[in-house]
Amino acid sequence: MRITGNMININPYVRKTIPQLIKKQSENMPDSKPFKNAQPEAVNSQSGKNSYKVYLKTDDMLFSGGNGTGLSFYIKYAENSTAENPIVIAKGVDEKGNEFERTININEIDPHNATIVEMRALEAYLNVDKGGGLSSLSLSAGNLGINDRIDFVAMFRKDINDLSLLRQDQLVQFYSNSMKTYLDFLDQKAR
Repeated sequence: MRITGNMININPYVRKTIPQLIKKQSENMPDSKPFKNAQPEAVNSQSGKNSYKVYLKTDDMLFSGGNGTGLSFYIKYAENSTAENPIVIAKGVDEKGNEFERTININEIDPHNATIVEMRALEAYLNVDKGGGLSSLSLSAGNLGINDRIDFVAMFRKDINDLSLLRQDQLVQFYSNSMKTYLDFLDQKAR
């Protein structure tokens, strides 16, 4: 669960529950309806309580990484993958710490309606320029869970528009090139 709005300072040595924090948070919010059905969940950042699995990239992996939600995974080609029908296997742990394995047919990925795992698979398959960084995708993708489907093309367009207003020309060019790569993939599929 992610609490948005005003920042809440949490002393990592004091055990609090999400409902206590939500009550304090929602007092300052004009519309607190989204928090009405929140379930209790302990917040405790003492060392050893939260652990994350990290997959180190090996030569046979197309991708290894994760995001800020705790989602961590790697991607490899499936044994039955071909040049005409590329298929990958994504394995890892989701944002709740549950192990998962997904088979992804690259040709079926739609950047207008994709998960972060599908887009990482497509990014790796297309060898999209990461501009010397970790990703060609928007920083907004860092909060996506394993089952969250979004329109990545719309996300790119929003980022490009925002960065244009801020006169961040290099980033505008970087995200424009990334978006073009994904749109070219869609065009190629349509032929």
